[in-house]
Amino acid sequence: MKQSERREYLIEYLLKENNDYQDIALPQDEEKQRKLLRALLNVRRAKEISEEFLAVQDAYLKQRAVEKGIVDMAQLKVVSAGIYLWRGDITRLKVDAIVNAANSQMTGCYYPNHGCIDNCIHTYSGVQLRLACAEIIKKQGHNEKCGQAKITPAFNLPSRFVIHTVGPIIYGEVSGKDRKDLADCYRSCLKLAVQNNCQNIAFCCISTGEYHFPNEEAAKIAIETVREYQKEKPIEVIFNVFKESDEAIYRRLLQEA
Repeated sequence: MKQSERREYLIEYLLKENNDYQDIALPQDEEKQRKLLRALLNVRRAKEISEEFLAVQDAYLKQRAVEKGIVDMAQLKVVSAGIYLWRGDITRLKVDAIVNAANSQMTGCYYPNHGCIDNCIHTYSGVQLRLACAEIIKKQGHNEKCGQAKITPAFNLPSRFVIHTVGPIIYGEVSGKDRKDLADCYRSCLKLAVQNNCQNIAFCCISTGEYHFPNEEAAKIAIETVREYQKEKPIEVIFNVFKESDEAIYRRLLQEA
């Protein structure tokens, strides 16, 4: 199958899967097809799917990873002892583990084509990730608590694992509990990474953006928590940022300390 044929197969399968989508036509434009496929994956609930679909999806997503450009750990530059800083799409990183800023249901973002990291990671990992997360929640019998973390395979991402953590949501002033919860997120992720023999881990900017934790204060907590943990366990950490402003904050804080 060509990549275009895989994409059309996946769209048609997902459209047929849901009776509510019978009036949606397959777009002819490639970019519109990509957006429709992503939207269909985003809104699909966690449930089993055919082996044929998975085979086509996996081939499609692995090729998409190549098309987007895989970034190997060896391409990154050390900014401070054991710490790297990289700006870009975290789903491109070929590292041991990447961190997802998850919601408490942990099954990903259901808003079609939303720009959050949770949406991006679930999209390019594949439908297996949502199902794996749903099974974790079902087994533990409750939503994921703030400051904790869970680990899953990365499926079709270049990384080996995805570590999901739920950060604090800020509604007004940042409280002492908010700061503790955010630090716990980093510690929980680091602990899980070490337990699963990860030599390195890439952190997104947990709780900033949609969760409104002030960017600079969040970066300070991230750096302090990571450095403290690195005194106990030798694990390399990549701070992954998407915005130029966050890159400037991290670079300054890492150089000042």
